[in-house]
Amino acid sequence: MITRVSSPVLARNKDLSTEKESPEEGVIRWLNERIGKVIQAAVKQLGQTEKIEEIRLRVNQPLIIRTERKEYFITASGLLGSKETAYSVTKADLIEILDRMTHSSIYAAEEELRQGFFTLSGGHRVGISGETVVENGMIRTIKNISALNFRLARQPGSKAVHLLPLLLDRNKNLCHTLLVSPPRGGKTTVLRLLVKSLSDGVPELGLEGQSVGVVDERSEIAGMWQGTPAFDLGCRTDVLDRCPKVQGLNMLIRSMSPSIVAVDELGGPDEVFALNDAVRCGVKILATAHAGSLEELRRRPFLQDLFEKQVFERAVILSRDRGPGTIEGVYDLVTGNTLSSGLNRRV
Repeated sequence: MITRVSSPVLARNKDLSTEKESPEEGVIRWLNERIGKVIQAAVKQLGQTEKIEEIRLRVNQPLIIRTERKEYFITASGLLGSKETAYSVTKADLIEILDRMTHSSIYAAEEELRQGFFTLSGGHRVGISGETVVENGMIRTIKNISALNFRLARQPGSKAVHLLPLLLDRNKNLCHTLLVSPPRGGKTTVLRLLVKSLSDGVPELGLEGQSVGVVDERSEIAGMWQGTPAFDLGCRTDVLDRCPKVQGLNMLIRSMSPSIVAVDELGGPDEVFALNDAVRCGVKILATAHAGSLEELRRRPFLQDLFEKQVFERAVILSRDRGPGTIEGVYDLVTGNTLSSGLNRRV
């Protein structure tokens, strides 16, 4: 928790998990005074018409915010401007913001720097780029930070009741499901919605709540902050935070007896092997992967085994056509049938 409140931009020194604040307010508390005031003014100008997704800060470059609709350059007075009139982010800005996020101890935050991101209270994420320090072929830390990307987290409000029936078998059991989208396509948001619905149950669908285990390797699904999740993932959900997927899957199955395990962003052959092992244990799989289409995903060498063995029974293709989480199609990977395509609606 931050204990310094010298800037009026920062919120009061309270337990952040209990405060009722907007995502914008939750991020502004971590900014320095100059940029905090600029973003406050920009939020006021945007009003309720657009929700901010990202705040981009790059040294000696214009301050940029991205919403669901478009990208904006922000002036020093917080107005929506052009590249030429935008506030130019300084090295001092980044140093002050990093000082707040690391509680004045950049060395104590080496693990976060090694991973290239911070997770803030409320589940907000801050991506980092700069000069990497490599030892024995491994990244030890990042220094001379040159850019920060604040990604604002929002609690989904839907129950995904129109999507879930397509992912269940006749006995109301989840089919092994893969959520697919390009970056910023909403796959993690949809994953959260499905985890919560499966955990709590959905009476209108005759779906009883089930035990769900989440391996949250990058603290993005639950947005864990000091042991408390920022997102409501349901009353029967257990989360392993900052845990590699391979080890986490094995730990959850042995210790928490989940009916379903959920992971984000499949990335390599070791993870595929761990998923196959989980399936052999009778656990249902809910996972995500980066791709623009099912065809693109099938070409990934490390995923070919999963497709050849028909481990995944359902695939949901997502896009940003009508905002993050737009459903482009739901497919039965066993029969090859299209269960629902061209829905062109958001979860």
